[in-house]
Amino acid sequence: MANKDLTITGIETEQIRVPLERTYRGSHYKMTHRSTIITRVHTASGLVGEAYAGDEDAGLEEIDGIIHDEIAPVLLGQDASAIELCWELARPATWNILRDRRLGLVACASLDVTLWDLFARSLEVPLWKLWGGYRSSVPVITIGGYYGSDLTIKEEVEYLVKEEFAGMKFKIGGMTPDEDAKRFKEARKVGGDNFRIAVDANQGYTPAEAIRFSHLVADDNLLWFEEPCQWQNDRRGMRDVRFAGGVAVCAGQSEFSAAGCRDLMEQGSIDFCNFDSSWSGGPTEWRKVAGMATVYDVKMAHHEEAQVAAHLLASIPHGTYLEYFHPKRDPIWHNIIANRPKLKDGRIQLNDRPGLGWELDQDYIKKYRINSRMTEKK
Repeated sequence: MANKDLTITGIETEQIRVPLERTYRGSHYKMTHRSTIITRVHTASGLVGEAYAGDEDAGLEEIDGIIHDEIAPVLLGQDASAIELCWELARPATWNILRDRRLGLVACASLDVTLWDLFARSLEVPLWKLWGGYRSSVPVITIGGYYGSDLTIKEEVEYLVKEEFAGMKFKIGGMTPDEDAKRFKEARKVGGDNFRIAVDANQGYTPAEAIRFSHLVADDNLLWFEEPCQWQNDRRGMRDVRFAGGVAVCAGQSEFSAAGCRDLMEQGSIDFCNFDSSWSGGPTEWRKVAGMATVYDVKMAHHEEAQVAAHLLASIPHGTYLEYFHPKRDPIWHNIIANRPKLKDGRIQLNDRPGLGWELDQDYIKKYRINSRMTEKK
């Protein structure tokens, strides 16, 4: 790295938006497109960092504007290896109280993950090694059980087992606990005991309903119960579900900061923390949460974003399951990475290429690009 000038000279973005083949429905939401922003950080040495982050379809253009109009002016001319400094300089983009704070956080995350990719490239090491190097492969679960699916539960689970997933995250919370428990039991019967199944209510239940569901599936080898309770008193609600329901609870994706995750742990609300680096300012913040989690005996997961989550989860001893969607639900993950690792025996193997190590398919980017922008140091 001594011979590489990592002064930031330019920040480039490309917005891509891919229509989904059908509408995906959870307890109280629906998805019709998969969108993201590809960010590149250019340096004086010619070395370039490249990463994509986020899935904010409605806020894509605004996030891109924050990157170029608010963050780029303070990062241009900085040393790209000074990642904590760059993170702090970008932080004011999250302070506008009249704007959805998550938009600023995704903008910060887009640059943070790209700077980490750049720094690891300069050192010629993969990020999973730079961040700790605990393992070189991670187990994978997928997300399914959507309401209104074209497949029956039996057909879907049989397909996932055949594809060699270690397990799945099954959608609940849009029906009664009894109805959802019946659906879950069918998935468990088809998958067998070695197929790991978590459930995700997406904050769809009251605490009493979540406890009811937990009791109904008490003998069905539930991996974890994700975001079981409605948002307004969820920390206390999740604690009650843990103790009264006798289940492991997973949450953290809806927190904006390490402090929010600390409170979940301190209040005894969770067993697994699925903090999302793209929704919280980047890997820099996620790694702070992972450090805290060891003190509370909480295991780490990551909400979606497999392209960075794989490296984060592989780097630490208490990392758990990587999650990614079926190709029809996340066509970007399955198509934009030309060297995406194959799933085998429930795991993916990370490579030893520097940085994130992904080769992005430029033809795919060009096909679905809706805008691009470059801001350079004057």
